Amino acid sequence: MELNTIERDDIGAAAENLVVPPAATRKVFVKTYGCQMNVYDSQRMTDALAADGYAATDAIGEADLVLLNTCHIREKAAEKVYSELGRIRELKAERAKAGREMLVGVAGCVAQAEGAEIIRRSPAVDLVIGPQTYHRLPGVLARARSGEKIVETDYAVEDKFEHLPQPKRAELIRRGVTAFLTVQEGCDKFCTFCVVPYTRGSEVSRPVAQIVAEAERLADAGVREVTLLGQNVNAWHGRGEDGEEWGLGRLLFRLAEIPGLARLRYTTSHPRDMDDELIAAHRDLPTLMPYLHLPVQSGSDRILKAMNRRHMAKDYLTLIDRIRAARNDIALSGDFIVGFPGETEADFEATMQLVEDVNYASAFSFKYSPRPGTPGAEMGDHVPEAVKDERLQRLHALLLKQQQHFGASLVGRTIDTLIEKPGRQASQKVGRSPWLQPVIVDEKAGEIGDIIQVRITKTGYNSLFAELA
Repeated sequence: MELNTIERDDIGAAAENLVVPPAATRKVFVKTYGCQMNVYDSQRMTDALAADGYAATDAIGEADLVLLNTCHIREKAAEKVYSELGRIRELKAERAKAGREMLVGVAGCVAQAEGAEIIRRSPAVDLVIGPQTYHRLPGVLARARSGEKIVETDYAVEDKFEHLPQPKRAELIRRGVTAFLTVQEGCDKFCTFCVVPYTRGSEVSRPVAQIVAEAERLADAGVREVTLLGQNVNAWHGRGEDGEEWGLGRLLFRLAEIPGLARLRYTTSHPRDMDDELIAAHRDLPTLMPYLHLPVQSGSDRILKAMNRRHMAKDYLTLIDRIRAARNDIALSGDFIVGFPGETEADFEATMQLVEDVNYASAFSFKYSPRPGTPGAEMGDHVPEAVKDERLQRLHALLLKQQQHFGASLVGRTIDTLIEKPGRQASQKVGRSPWLQPVIVDEKAGEIGDIIQVRITKTGYNSLFAELA
């Protein structure tokens, strides 16, 4: 996922068409890479900067501050950032010729992993800030504006969420009727392919009162659907309003009591933290949407052990059976890594068999890419790229077939749809199905924020088309 994507031509155009805003107004341009949590983090950084006098802009040519909120999951992520910084350096030089300052910052997981190396390789960068210290951003910027080069990547001892200012109601309304809400950060699982424990730190859960208060502010601003976020979200635990220790299932029941919140989701989960209370929430809580992203990564027990997933394929399949017994209309999504070190054809076929057994509604599949500092990068017997490519194509074809079959199974059915935004065509609006697919409806079907009943008439590549039921 990338937002506000900067292309080379955009940078050139920006350099030729610099916009000079009033001196009293500073503007910030944020480019976001990666997961939903980075999207949430970018919004919270923007909130913190708004309190410091910065207004968000979608035009890099207007920006007094450019922030790249980076992701380190995929191969060559850091190199992509350095390439982007090279283009931004040219724009910064043009700004300097025009007598205007531009600060450049790198945030997120690449910032945490690379630290001072970013400034060494890209002197145009003024500040590097990790995911746990965004609440310090205004102070860091004050130092950077005085000419100091800042690297702020120590894990914060204070709760950053308590120190981040709350966005104004008008800003929340502008963001729309769906929202992300981070409830948990970090991971203690240490899968051998994953860099998250090293860039996001150990698992930390936000307190119940803090989560409920943020959800209530979102609902007051017209948000109808909230997705709870965490690197390992179903490991969330916190002391509840009754003084007892709560798990994610109980938190979902509490959030469902908030007036105006009609839909709840959560992502991303680990199979080992899918407990009875959370499964019961899927059974008993209509507000919890019948869609679950539950990554497994491989269908081979040998590879799962090498990945340090700490479960076997049969454990995962048994868990899927329990979840479907609790909610028979639930749709499953997953993640798969192809070509992990040592993966044989038999290991890959075990993954294909697991996919056949589960029958996913959607899924994400990737070639294994070594992440520096992870145990997987030090393993031998790496799979040749050509073999990875061939296996990924076979897996992707099977997953796409299942996704299309799931979409086709909805044709003729009447479902609830949350109208989310205007469509690309003036005659259309775009809704969101319970299973997260975009639903194209007539623009007169309802207002944004309405939940309406529609009949699915046909499917597109990634979307559904519907008429008012």
